[in-house]
Amino acid sequence: MKVIWRLKSLNKYNNWMFKLAIAILFLGFVFRFFFYRSTSFEPNLETPFVDSTEWSKEPVSSVEIPKPPQPVTVDTLGPPLAGDIPKPPASVNTSEASLSADVREHEDETPQAEPNDGKCDLFTGDWIPNPSGPMYTNASCSLIEGHQNCMRNGRTDSGYLFWRWNPRDCELPPFDAQRFLEVMRNKRWALIGDSISRNHVQSLLCILSTVEQAVEVYHDEEYKSKRWHFPSYNFTISTIWSPFLVKAAIFEDNNGVSTTEVQLHLDKLDTNWTNLYQSFDYMIVSTGKWFLKAAIYHENDTAVGCHICPGKNLTEKGFVFAYEKALRYAMNFIATSKHEGLIFFRTSTPDHFENGEWHNGGNCTKTTPAKEGEIELKDLNKILRNVELTEFEKASAKAAENGVNLKLLDFTNLLLSRPDGHPGPYRQFHPFAQDKNAKVQNDCLHWCLPGPIDYWNDVIMEMAVNG
Repeated sequence: MKVIWRLKSLNKYNNWMFKLAIAILFLGFVFRFFFYRSTSFEPNLETPFVDSTEWSKEPVSSVEIPKPPQPVTVDTLGPPLAGDIPKPPASVNTSEASLSADVREHEDETPQAEPNDGKCDLFTGDWIPNPSGPMYTNASCSLIEGHQNCMRNGRTDSGYLFWRWNPRDCELPPFDAQRFLEVMRNKRWALIGDSISRNHVQSLLCILSTVEQAVEVYHDEEYKSKRWHFPSYNFTISTIWSPFLVKAAIFEDNNGVSTTEVQLHLDKLDTNWTNLYQSFDYMIVSTGKWFLKAAIYHENDTAVGCHICPGKNLTEKGFVFAYEKALRYAMNFIATSKHEGLIFFRTSTPDHFENGEWHNGGNCTKTTPAKEGEIELKDLNKILRNVELTEFEKASAKAAENGVNLKLLDFTNLLLSRPDGHPGPYRQFHPFAQDKNAKVQNDCLHWCLPGPIDYWNDVIMEMAVNG
């Protein structure tokens, strides 16, 4: 009996040991399985998910900028551009892009758009946060002029890139480069005016280059008038240098320094644009700030007065006298031209010089959009704009009688609240590299590219393509 009892006890003991061994093996297998899974599905640090409650902790510069769709050449005037626009750190998911506290504050204050009642004012609105950033970069577009290439030139902040224009009473779709080129197949555009027009044409070309690279097919001797061609669409864009729209002899260098007064013929249109006028399907015509310069005014090839001409024995007429005459002459030419395409007249743009002007040390140091009412349009800008709106109203009525499709582009409100969008000291390449306190020329008139001026194209496409 003792032997039998011992055998039974040993049997039970062996059974228990066997079950324990099986349990240990099973636990080991489970541990290895979960450990393997946890390492195999380790989160991708390049694009993790971010809790929306944490989005304000990352700086604006961490938002990803879209890559160009195909390799392009870059501006050879500076160093490689791949690092010019900040890339997102590993902790940021661009679908939940982060914004600074200032950006969120502006977003909270932005009025909500009212339902579209059929009346759409594209020019009254607000700048709201745009986490996706610009459609192109200075690394993807080689057509940006050096003076507006702010990131290449060393501008350190990037918050100005992450806003978009939002009309208050209607929806404004973002610019669709593919659709624009399709609609403009076999068409010709021209932007006629001064360096702001050149600034704008570069913006438009850079956006379109996300679909196809433009090929430069013409430039004048001074490289101020140019033409580009998009081969796949047989579409051309020209910029025509004509800062006064009337005939002018100008004696000025690229830094805006004049050696003598402009000789301005108020009764002769500039043939740089009038000779080509009928060959274009679409045009954007503008002028403005150049009329503030010292000038001798001519009519019938005779000097009739001047603006800022001490010692010349001429009557001081003031720039308004010349601006009204020249603009009226140019607008009358357009209104009676029988042109069958679409012509935009663009008003002059506000500058944001503080503590001086272009020629005497003015600067612009803001890094965020201004709040509504914070910046008032300068008196000179008001005078120019009043002349422009008055002459446009007269020409618009006459154009309608003659079957000319003439429309107004008044971007005053759109740009007035963007003092942060100018090159400022970064008009030059790394202006403070040698001396952080260096005195340099500031540009508070033109616009960084990419930058606020890009959103002109959204408005123009809505008016020209979407109707």
